[in-house]
Amino acid sequence: MVPELVPVPIPVPIPVLILVEGESDRCAVEVVARRFGVDLQAERVEIAAMGGITNLPARLAVLPGGTRVTGLYDAAQRGYVLRSLARLGREEPFFACHEDLEDELIRALGVDRVLEVIEAAGDLASYQILTNQPFHRDRPRLDVLRRFMGTTSGRKLKYAGLLTEALDPGRTPRPLLDVLSQATRKDLRPGPRGRRR
Repeated sequence: MVPELVPVPIPVPIPVLILVEGESDRCAVEVVARRFGVDLQAERVEIAAMGGITNLPARLAVLPGGTRVTGLYDAAQRGYVLRSLARLGREEPFFACHEDLEDELIRALGVDRVLEVIEAAGDLASYQILTNQPFHRDRPRLDVLRRFMGTTSGRKLKYAGLLTEALDPGRTPRPLLDVLSQATRKDLRPGPRGRRR
């Protein structure tokens, strides 16, 4: 008599929500996930742009039961984020960008490489107009580049994708890797010779 086969249940990942401030942050996380071979749909990971960090408590308050949450925020908002998480009894880590996402990406690529990306995108003339304004002439180039990213509607989103695509995977900003590692429970940090650990 052939023994009856008992199906072994396949564990289904717990749904995870990555909360980010805006669409540019969402775009960067999606690009990094793709470049590191992370299938967000298979991992049941959703990325939601909140439209500003002040919407964090409202988003946390309506999470479906059993959903894990993590996210990104700008370092200046650390106190607000930690208080919001504590007030709603959330213990999952959120990850801070040094100043903001643009700052992380510019630092990772270096100013010269960012300017190459801007030139390739056809925006170098617009950047040069900004740098010729009296207020910006003597400011550090990193600060001027951050300002440039936010001067025109849609530019942050455009360059979140372009700059993230231009990164060597080994120079991916730590907050982007950390938030994806937390969401997927996989260590995405590059190891020796560019291999993932």
